Amino acid sequence: NPVMTASGTFGYGEEYTDFVDLSELGGIIVKGTTLNPREGNPYPRMAETPSGMLNCVGLQNKGVRYFIDTIYPRIKNFGTHVLLNLSGSTLVRGAEMIDTLDKIPAIELNVSCPNVKQGGMAFGVTTTGISQVVSEVRKVYQKHLMVKLSPNVTNIAEIALAAEASGADSVSLINTLMGMAIDAEHRKPKLSVITGGLSGACVKPVALRMVWQVAKAVKIPVVGLGGISNAIDAVEFMLAGASAIEIGTANFIDPAISVKVAEGMKEYCERHGFQKVSELTGSLDA
Repeated sequence: NPVMTASGTFGYGEEYTDFVDLSELGGIIVKGTTLNPREGNPYPRMAETPSGMLNCVGLQNKGVRYFIDTIYPRIKNFGTHVLLNLSGSTLVRGAEMIDTLDKIPAIELNVSCPNVKQGGMAFGVTTTGISQVVSEVRKVYQKHLMVKLSPNVTNIAEIALAAEASGADSVSLINTLMGMAIDAEHRKPKLSVITGGLSGACVKPVALRMVWQVAKAVKIPVVGLGGISNAIDAVEFMLAGASAIEIGTANFIDPAISVKVAEGMKEYCERHGFQKVSELTGSLDA
């Protein structure tokens, strides 16, 4: 099952158990976690936009130790893969945090969050930065390391190649695009920190293009996300080269969308004669 839920849009999974059978998902990527607790950015930190939304939540969480001791024991037996989305404000602190995560079988390393002042996207917009942080993390974490890439770059394929060369087992893309919204009547920005991350259906063409570029460049698996709202969207990402997909903003519209997408992908495969969903990966006729 290639359908996963994107970090920051599905909580820790347990918030959605009234709506979906989590065992029907390929995986849950839990909300972003940092070494120490973070309060996040001031409110307001969300704004609706045409065909999407902006957020500047700022990685609000109770820290990695709280996750390991309190959250993970509750969610590890959901019958699906649980991946921790992990951020660090410096290379050293990021590596220190990884060193405490022996219990976690896979992580999505966030080097692309645009909503924090230190670290975050700063690591992921240059080949040097991403090489440094992935190499440092790889030294102390030997399980599956997926690196989440920022779209706010000139050449996404170069960034992905740098992550692969530094030890990434897979890459996921895209994280949010930088954007802003203005309240014209009050002549003020709609977000407390002015800019934020744009997600939703409006970013899908950009995400699809970047997944296609990266899948042609790297040998490791590519996980596609960005604006997936239905099964056909998910199929398109697979055709472009993704081995799996993540659903993000659409979870806010329909909390059961992930299971519906999985069912729809199965129906698509049956209708087109594919024996396995993996046969879709990279089968774009172009």
